[in-house]
Amino acid sequence: MPRSGTADLTLHGGHVPPWLFNRMKSLALPMVEAIIQEHGKTGFVERMAHPFWFQSFGTVIGMDWNSSGVTTTVLNVLKQVITPVSKQLGIYICGGKGKHSLKTPQELISVGMKTGLDGHHLAHCSKLSAKVDNTALQDGFQLYIHNFLVTDTGAWTVVQQGMHRYNGRARRYHWHSGKINSFVQEPHAAVCGEHQGKILNLVHKEAEVTQQAILEVSKEHPDKIIKELPYLIVPRYHEIRAKDVDLKRLGSILWLAQENEVQGFEDLLLLKGLGPRTLQSLTLVSEVIHGTPSRFSDPARFAFAHGGKDATPFPIPTKVYDETITTIKTAVEKAKIGHTDKLNAIKKLTVMAQHAEQHFEPNQNFEALVEKENQDSHQYGGRSVFGYAKPPKGKQLNLFGDHLG
Repeated sequence: MPRSGTADLTLHGGHVPPWLFNRMKSLALPMVEAIIQEHGKTGFVERMAHPFWFQSFGTVIGMDWNSSGVTTTVLNVLKQVITPVSKQLGIYICGGKGKHSLKTPQELISVGMKTGLDGHHLAHCSKLSAKVDNTALQDGFQLYIHNFLVTDTGAWTVVQQGMHRYNGRARRYHWHSGKINSFVQEPHAAVCGEHQGKILNLVHKEAEVTQQAILEVSKEHPDKIIKELPYLIVPRYHEIRAKDVDLKRLGSILWLAQENEVQGFEDLLLLKGLGPRTLQSLTLVSEVIHGTPSRFSDPARFAFAHGGKDATPFPIPTKVYDETITTIKTAVEKAKIGHTDKLNAIKKLTVMAQHAEQHFEPNQNFEALVEKENQDSHQYGGRSVFGYAKPPKGKQLNLFGDHLG
């Protein structure tokens, strides 16, 4: 079974404050419901197996874009909001961090009893994916998070994360059931990260002589070093820099969000009156719901929806966040009773932004954009773990870096 991807992240301390965590939960559930309505429950689980999409989802709900905490927070948020409605959604999330990860097999057996799936087989898959990443592949990372997401039709994704003993990094591993062949011969489509020297890979195709001893890795040695394949690796610095963002994609979203542009499109009349800043956030949320995998190569871009808890690149605009939640929730609830116009309008934001992007020539000053978001933050209820944003002193900047008197 190909592992669908790997992400190397920076270890960050701290926690998500309740005022933000509750907002994350309020936004996450209608986003999941919108994804299921558009792509099905299998489509949602498949997206969770894509490391770039996963990082973008965590960023758009307000986590620091390059933090290892994205993994813990996203999985915790999703487990809390999905578990009460698992039967309705047809999705179950098992496992967690630390001691909670050890409960995964028993939770999967319980899911099997509720759904008619083979819970013991699912538990076996859970154990094997952890064994491969923790024992058969010795890359210096010790697992401490293990979550197993499964639909009531049997499609599943594993997301697990390990901490390196020495270098202050975390590595997230994604698995997906879509192309399962074998856990013990070339199961990884991608195992990636910074070069750390030689590692043990007992599931290499040329390590066949050791496959019988995969759970007792010390008895044999691999024949080959793991291959270098594409991966998501975020930088060690905390801030977002221009090179981390596709400015053409971001610029087209900023252009579309301008109120005069929205008024020119009949398809978006249902979103009229939200204001440019909320439309900016809503467009980025819409892309996470509707975008294809190739659209998530720059997850840092999604920080321009709702900022980050540590004020990177700017404090959480709580007023905008709340308006985004209300808009998405209302659209999803109406769609449940057959009124899909508003949900379609939100989807149209993604289509129109991507269309505009084809001929868009970015000319924004990135540093000025970040500074303006920070200067305007107090207007939108800006808040971070450091407190509320305050009005700026002195002159303001526009998006192009010119001073406004």
